[in-house]
Formats: sequence, structure tokens, C-alpha cells
Amino acid sequence: MPINHQTTITLNGVPQYVSIRAERDHLPLLLYLHGGPGDAALPIVLKYNSELEKHFTVVVWEQRGAGKSYYDFGDSTVTIATFLEDLHALVTLLTERYRQEKLYLVGHSWGSVLGLTYTEKHPEKVRAYVGCGQVVNMKKASRTGYEFAAAHAGKKALARLKKADCTYTGENWLDDLLFVTKQIVKHGGSLYGRTNYNPLVTPFLFSRYYSIPDLIRRQKGSLQAIKRLWPELMEVNFEGRTEYGAPVIFVEGRHDVHVSSALAKEYYDTIQTEKQFHWFEHSCHFPQWSEHEKFHTLMVDLLH
Repeated sequence: MPINHQTTITLNGVPQYVSIRAERDHLPLLLYLHGGPGDAALPIVLKYNSELEKHFTVVVWEQRGAGKSYYDFGDSTVTIATFLEDLHALVTLLTERYRQEKLYLVGHSWGSVLGLTYTEKHPEKVRAYVGCGQVVNMKKASRTGYEFAAAHAGKKALARLKKADCTYTGENWLDDLLFVTKQIVKHGGSLYGRTNYNPLVTPFLFSRYYSIPDLIRRQKGSLQAIKRLWPELMEVNFEGRTEYGAPVIFVEGRHDVHVSSALAKEYYDTIQTEKQFHWFEHSCHFPQWSEHEKFHTLMVDLLH
């Protein structure tokens, strides 16, 4: 019997939107952790990854403050640890409800910070962790992205880039971050074969699960999360952490400079426990969508 639960559940006192879909009962759980921070992705996952519902019970969580889970953070304390606590609450709820000891965890970009950290802390809950656009060392990745932008910039953009601080610690760090990111996208280092994010916006406009107010909330949630979490995110560095109690799989776009895939491969080579690495040759930062059929095949292969 097909499963399609679109629901709001309370995690650590905060209502958060969760989509749970499968073509039949009793399929293994797969939890998708979106990027950002604050960049909800439900309509894109439904568009490009719905094939997974034949083999998994696919759970897409719109994290606190993101998309359909938007609320004003106000003066509350919101840190990476807050999201990890939410994640653990959700994993516990799902595994109990569906009577499964473990689940598959897919983390993209910001979500890969949560996913890899969670796998290290709670391997008993993870069948396998799949990192797409895996974050390793944010300071190094930011420098790589900045250098790519500078190498491709025109005269006017280069003048602006020379004023930017790619450590994103200065007074104008948010403006610098948004400008550098825009340049990376413009010159094809983020979404393969594209110079804008239009293909990632369209699914939201036509999704039956997203209203116009939801779209507005998504924009507000993304900006709020970046403002609140980016300084802490810049301190993330997995280098030196080489052992995980569950299998770790990296899915990397060969041309990703948004979050350097070259850095991900260097780090992967240091991991001492069960692991796999997959290059997606026609992808940058979004291999799970740019080459969704290949991604689907890879995920199904994990079941065998």
C-alpha cells in the first residue's frame, strides 16, 4: 500500500514539516538532509528522486526555520548542535514508528555536516551514510571557491572580489559570501552546465506541496539560517576524523567548486573504515539531481 504522509511533527519543542513517501509498506527508511543552511528542497527531491520510493521509504525533512518549517528564530539559541538534536529526535521517531533499527542517511552540502557528524556519533542508527557535495573543511573550501570566482571574473567583478574577505569574518561577510557564491554559480562551478539556479527554482513553483506563502517563507528561512549559522559553519573541519562506525559513501560532482569535491576526495582517502567514493562526471554541487538516474542506481545497489 503506498505511503504519502505530508505532516508537521514536533521535534524538541519546534513544529517541523516532514514528507514520508513510499510505493509500498515495509521498505527501508532513507532520510534526506537538505543543504543551506535553511535551503529546503522537498519539491526538488520529489521531482528528481521519486524513483527511490520504489525501494525506500523516503523521508524529506524541512529543518527548523526552513521552508514549510519556517519561524522567526528571534533571540533563541540555534546552533549546529540544535539541528543534530532535532535529527536524533527524528531518527528515533522514524525507526520506532516503522520498526527498523537503522536507516539510510543522505546529506547534501550543509546537510552533509549534520549527516557525517551524526554518523560518527550514532553509528548504531545508520545503515550507511551518503554524502553529496560533502563538506570537509569550510575554510579551505571557501578559499577554493573564491579562487575559482576570481579566475573567471570580468574586470568589474574582479575589482569587487578583491575587496571581499573569503574567511567571511569581516563586517561585510554576508555581502561578500553572497557575491562570491553568485560568481561561482555564474561561471558554472555550482550547477553543472548552468549559469543560474533556475532549474532548482522551477520545481517549487509547480509543487502541489508549496504555496506562494511557503515560497516567501523559504526565502526568509534561508537568509535567516545563513546569518545565524554561517560563522559556526566556517569552523567545521572533519580532517583528522578517520573512523566511522557505519559505511560512509561520498557522491561527488567532478566539477564542484561550490564545496570543493577535490577536498572531499583528499579527505576520503584518509578514512580508515568501510567506505565508497563515486565521481559523477557531469555534475558540480548537485550530483543527486544533475545525474539523478545514476544516483538512483547507486542507492539501490546499497540494498544488495
